[in-house]
Amino acid sequence: MAAPRVLLLLAAAALLAVSSVGDASGEGPRGRKLLVLVDDLAVRSSHSAFFGSLQARGLDLEFRLADDPKLSLHRYGQYLYDGLVLFAPSTPRFGGSVDQNAVLEFIDAGHDMILAADHSASDLIRGIATECGVDFDEDPEAMVIDHINYASSEVEGDHTLIAGDDLIQSDVILGSKKIEAPVLFRGIGHAANPSNSLVLKARNNARVLISGSLDLFSNRFLKSGVQKAGSKMSHDKAGNEQFVTETSKWVFHERGHLKAVNVKHHKVGETNEPSMYRINDDLEYSVEIYEWSGTSWKPYVADDVQIQFFMMSPYVLKNMSTDKTAVYSASFKVPDVYGVFQFKVEYQRLGYTGLSLAKQIPVRPYRHDEYERFITSAFPYYAASFSTMGAFFIFSVAYLYHK
Repeated sequence: MAAPRVLLLLAAAALLAVSSVGDASGEGPRGRKLLVLVDDLAVRSSHSAFFGSLQARGLDLEFRLADDPKLSLHRYGQYLYDGLVLFAPSTPRFGGSVDQNAVLEFIDAGHDMILAADHSASDLIRGIATECGVDFDEDPEAMVIDHINYASSEVEGDHTLIAGDDLIQSDVILGSKKIEAPVLFRGIGHAANPSNSLVLKARNNARVLISGSLDLFSNRFLKSGVQKAGSKMSHDKAGNEQFVTETSKWVFHERGHLKAVNVKHHKVGETNEPSMYRINDDLEYSVEIYEWSGTSWKPYVADDVQIQFFMMSPYVLKNMSTDKTAVYSASFKVPDVYGVFQFKVEYQRLGYTGLSLAKQIPVRPYRHDEYERFITSAFPYYAASFSTMGAFFIFSVAYLYHK
């Protein structure tokens, strides 16, 4: 079985679109408490470097056996954790009140998860992955084999240790620093439907990373040297540590999380927001967009944020300009159509949380006393009216006084 082009497979549950709106200051976009489920406590030691990187970034990890009879994700209607790390590929069932539906509801509620499997993946783990849009190979003994992209240190003929370097091109997911060394992967095959637009973007902004290799996160792979077959370049350290660190930052919303605040609109020259607009009014719309940097909110700078003035279809579609201090603005004339319109900002970009902003506003026609007294385009009609009255006056005089 050939190795997938990208080792990173992402999927998440589909919910109704929500907007990320809130205060531009203060705490991060997500809580910091993670539940780590393992099927053997030895995983805590064998993958300690990965767990240590999470803890070094301020994440609070709670380790539990996957079959712990006291296991629960929520209590009294409130979730106890902000994210889930599922490193229990062989567990046939979870303990306590946790089951497949509970995990999926956890994601549906907007929480994040990292799931890693291997050839021992149980039906439970496969079911969770399938519901998130990723299908594992049905053969439990199947391993990913690549006779081109393999580590040259492997025994000749056994090409199950993959050395992948064709990763997704996204700074927001993998960080701005390029991963120079190949990433080691040994595990089972998995695939996602390429037509599924939610594989890299969930509607509820939850983030899920699914890997067919538990070894991908292990100390052995994080510290191992690597040389890709056919390459003369040898690396003292594989790219795994950088890869799993950067992707985990993305999964737990330490990067790529946007929010919009201070949405405003008003007539040009005014500051107060009106209850309605009149056709042909000149108006201004503005919004502030920030990105979480891992420690604070920073202005998000882009040139592709658009505003729609929408009624059944967009009457106005315009790129907003930014002053690079998070403020995006646009000015335009209200269409010569009255009805109920919406200001809409729909911003969906690879790796970023989606913004979906909408505000309804009515547009009215001119009142009877708001029209101009004399309209230039009506001058021919005015001339016709006055000429008719003049002609009638002349006719009357001529008729009355003609002898």
